[in-house]
Amino acid sequence: MIAYIKGKLTIIQEDIIIVDVSGVGYEIICPNPFVFQSSLEQELFVHTYHHVREDVQQLYGFKDEDEKYLFTKLISVSGIGPKSAIGILGSVHVPDFIAAVETEDEKYLTQFPGVGKKTARQIILDLKGKLTNIVVIEEKQAGLLSDHANSSQLLEAKEALQALGYTEREINSVMPTLQKEEIAETDAAIRRALALLVKN
Repeated sequence: MIAYIKGKLTIIQEDIIIVDVSGVGYEIICPNPFVFQSSLEQELFVHTYHHVREDVQQLYGFKDEDEKYLFTKLISVSGIGPKSAIGILGSVHVPDFIAAVETEDEKYLTQFPGVGKKTARQIILDLKGKLTNIVVIEEKQAGLLSDHANSSQLLEAKEALQALGYTEREINSVMPTLQKEEIAETDAAIRRALALLVKN
């Protein structure tokens, strides 16, 4: 299995990055390829998961071990494939998702593409209590819930931007900034996103 790729980041697209390793370009599917924007044309280290089926082999890439670990746990859940897992990871931080699982927030989980009520219940059943080892133990549940709420607002902002006609690629390019700034209000997040999109 291919656990990581180290090479020159040559291309960033909506769903993938391409990393050149000694003249060979590895196509890597990522939750949000634009988190690697600052490393374009530079050497990059990407944690990877090598997904093998009878008809296809694909590489999935992650910014850190926690994100990769959550991906492997998600695809172990009945009804969740790599595509759905990548869709979930592209919208949240790891602690946000863990908070939703631990509080059994089915409504939050069903906001993700391909996750209905049945799958949300299965995620909670299979993963509750099994993910807390990848967040800081001292972090209080209230803090997790706060992060969880912030993520819900970002999802609402993302939906609003899609309704305004922005593409997935354009929206994903500003999401990392919104996540870092931890904007508390959905309206404020939308305004900030629009300002960033105009600047881009």
